[in-house]
This record gives sequence, structure tokens and C-alpha cells, in this order.
Amino acid sequence: MQGSENSKRRASIRKFLYILPFMVLLAVFAYYPLYGWIYAFFDYNPPIPLSKSPFVGFMWFRSLVENRVKVNQLLQVVMNTFGISGLNILFSWLPMMFAVFLNEIRSIRFRKMVQTVTTLPNFISWVLTYSLAFSLFSSEGMANGLLKQLGMISSPILFLQSSEHVWFTMWMWNTWKAMGWAAIMYIAALSGIDESLYEAARVDGATRMQVIRHITIPSLLPTYFVLLMLQIASFLNNGMEQFYVFQNAFNKETIQVLDLYVFNLATLGGSYSVSVVISMLKSLISVVLLFAVNGLSKLFRGESIV
Repeated sequence: MQGSENSKRRASIRKFLYILPFMVLLAVFAYYPLYGWIYAFFDYNPPIPLSKSPFVGFMWFRSLVENRVKVNQLLQVVMNTFGISGLNILFSWLPMMFAVFLNEIRSIRFRKMVQTVTTLPNFISWVLTYSLAFSLFSSEGMANGLLKQLGMISSPILFLQSSEHVWFTMWMWNTWKAMGWAAIMYIAALSGIDESLYEAARVDGATRMQVIRHITIPSLLPTYFVLLMLQIASFLNNGMEQFYVFQNAFNKETIQVLDLYVFNLATLGGSYSVSVVISMLKSLISVVLLFAVNGLSKLFRGESIV
């Protein structure tokens, strides 16, 4: 009996040691940087050390609501963030439907080719993606050249410089880049559907669309709702790279999301402390959203996601 308990204890210690390196990485790269939040309470101006910077308390927090220019600027940035994130959530079903119809392709070789081609853009950097966009849609790009040759335009259309429809174009580029990769989760879930359900449907004379409607999609909905709730929890986290490479003087007002705004404040405006304040508020709101979504998951699904 004693030997059995010792064996279980050694097994538990061994399993803990397996995950210890990952816990250390998480602590170093996810929790240690939170120390930087202290900059929000100082009037920090590099290269002056933080120890020699004056302590200002909540002055930068108050400035966000007292300064009318900053308030208007922040409201526009929040609206951009909500608009782009809203589009991503509104069309979050696209990867699921793509996986469903990809699964319906009978030719395995063609299916793998389509999956590979649609997954590859995820591994292309946003810098190269912008290079592709510039080649296609700049004033001297292929799209304007083709339209000129067809006699449809006399002067080039400024696709990349326009401030109109920026949210939609950013969503389009993000969808092109990420949809194939996002569909992998649903493709994995498709392999777990009981084959006997399909066989019973075929015996009953169900068409392929009826099978998709009554078996495939309902089987994928639990996976979809979990991913949707995680996406809602990270509603304010649009990332920065995509918007940074596509921003210019003409569309800067409508393309700035919170992550890019924080970066521009710190690097271009020199407002390091204010950028930390906004980053703090964004992180805290994201945590609140995560717990809110987790509560909704418990309410509607009977199980939590965290």
C-alpha cells in the first residue's frame, strides 16, 4: 500500500516537471511584463530612469477623461476596434462553413490541395501581405492598370489610401489570411462525428445538403460556440501588425485600433505613460469580458471555458 502511494507521488512529481518549463515561460513572457504597468503612475520620459521620474499617481488616468482632444481620439479608436472586431464576430461562421464544404470534396488529392493553399497565407507575414496588396491595388498596380486598359477609369483609384470602407477591407485581408488556418479546428471536429449518423441518413434517402444541415452543422456547433466565446473574450485584441503596415496619412483616423494606438502613442508621440494606462485598461476590460463570457457559457452550455 505504501509502495503504491509512493509510486503515485513520483508519477505526480514527474508530470509536474513536464509542465514546469511551460509554466516558467508563461511567467516570464506573460506575467513578468505586467511589472511595466508601474510606468502609468510616473511622468516617464526616456532616457531618464524610472527611479528619477516624478511620481504622478493617477494623473494620466484622469487626463484620459479630462482632456477633450484625447477623449475624442480615444472614442474614435474604440469605435474602430469595435467595428473591426464586430465584423470578425459577425462572420465568425465562415471558417466552419468552409470546413464543411471542404469536407464534401470527394477527391482527397484536390481537398488536400485546397486546404494547403488556403492555409499557407497564415504563415505569410503582414509585411509581405501588404507588398502583395500594393502590387495589386496601388495607383500603378495591376487592378488600376487593368481598369485603365478596359477604359473603365481615366485616373487611378486610390484603394490603399482611401479612408472609406477601411474596416471592411481590413476584415477581408484578415479573412483571406486566416480562414484556412481557422478551419483546421473544425476539420478536426468533423473527424470525430459518428459515421453511423451519416450511414443512417443515407439509408433514409437524405441529400448531401440535408446531411450537412441536420448532422454536420449541429455536430460542429459546440466547437463553434466555444471558439466564438473565446473570440468575444478577446474582443479588444485586434493585434497591431496588420493595421501598422496598412496605415497611412489618409486612413490613419479610421484604421487605428487600440493596439496600434498604444504603439503610436509610445513610439511616435512619446507618451509612454499614457500608452501604458490605455494598455492597462484594455487588459482589464478583456479580463472582464473573459469572465462574462465564461459566465454565459456556464449559463447556456452548463460548462465553463476556463
